[in-house]
Amino acid sequence: QVQLVESGGKLVQAGDSLRLSCIASGRNFSRAAMGWFRQASGNQRTFVAATDWDSGLTFDADSVTGRFTISSDNAGNTLYLQMNSLEPKNTGEYYCAARENTNINITARDYEYWGKGIQVTVSS
Repeated sequence: QVQLVESGGKLVQAGDSLRLSCIASGRNFSRAAMGWFRQASGNQRTFVAATDWDSGLTFDADSVTGRFTISSDNAGNTLYLQMNSLEPKNTGEYYCAARENTNINITARDYEYWGKGIQVTVSS
């Protein structure tokens, strides 16, 4: 059974940095893509960043390019999201997701596995 467990979320101030982690277990994540999504209160989950687990190819949402970086430690089955220069609009529940396909995808419904999410709050 695939499990994704996020950690690292907390309350920070605008301009601060934060790193989220997601430990994945339950399958071999070779030939899979993994990503981060954000859900603000009352809204749908929106794409933040994703990576091809094998090649390391990454793709970011325009709103975070240059500030957020997705990376992975394949040996440790861990996905990271380094977030710099945080803004109040980055506040939300952050979810780690995985899909059984190496194609990076920005659509939440195309990911089969999800973590429970972790809260990030950025105060102004």
